[in-house]
Amino acid sequence: MLIDESAPPLYLGMAMWANADWQGSLLPGHGDVELRDYASVFNAVEGNTTFYSGIPKAETVTAWAEQAPETFRFCFKLPSQLTHGKRLRDIDDEFERFIERLSPLKDRLGPIMVQLPRDFGQGELPALERLLTHRPREIPCAVEVRHSDFFHKGPAEQAFNRLLISQDANRVMLDVRALFATPPGLDNRLAKAQGEKPKVPLHVLCTAVNPIIRFIGHFDEAINQARFEPWIERLVLWIKQGKTPFLFVHTPDNRQAPELARKFYNQIAERIELPPLAEFPGERQNSLF
Repeated sequence: MLIDESAPPLYLGMAMWANADWQGSLLPGHGDVELRDYASVFNAVEGNTTFYSGIPKAETVTAWAEQAPETFRFCFKLPSQLTHGKRLRDIDDEFERFIERLSPLKDRLGPIMVQLPRDFGQGELPALERLLTHRPREIPCAVEVRHSDFFHKGPAEQAFNRLLISQDANRVMLDVRALFATPPGLDNRLAKAQGEKPKVPLHVLCTAVNPIIRFIGHFDEAINQARFEPWIERLVLWIKQGKTPFLFVHTPDNRQAPELARKFYNQIAERIELPPLAEFPGERQNSLF
């Protein structure tokens, strides 16, 4: 298990790098919005676009490589065609093409995220094992499970965790406690988010050197703070142990995600030395007018 001593203590980001609601705050309110604006503040992003759209075009990857600094990390999701359509079976050639297409990003490629279907249970672990075993060893990987088999601390979860540990793969920790803290009521945005996310228990376990947390927040700041507070201690511990966590922050419609991520980061920085976050480009731009 290798640890990159040149890596930052913590990678922080959101589910996307562009959102119209962020213009004037995280992103400039005037002119074109580019990846470099997001990357001037946050050093990681979930690659959800590949989950829905598949293998990106070569020119798109080249543009990403030109705009992202060396310290930035893309955590692309394996296309749903491979995880949900083919359920990881007979995907060797497509997985190889996926990795090859992303190769211009070089060291900016963070853990590939394998988000498995809600009905992908213990019986299909051999397909996951084949993927993890046959992947290039220099490609880090993280797996998010959603089947109830893997949340009862029984034989299925033990087998899954052992597989991840043996393959130096990270278990994605999906924290939806804040999102489901209240019923949606008449809030359609909260109802939509709760309908899209699985209500699974949170099992905190670091199986490799890059523990990945996907924190799905609420509109209520007090709820978010209460659910995130225990993570501060855990993240500080992992960083002191030489691990490099990834923290991805969501809110129900992601409008407040940048501000929430900044708040959480500053709270962690009160406990352990972290590089200061840069000012949001949109806020900096606004101060000039």
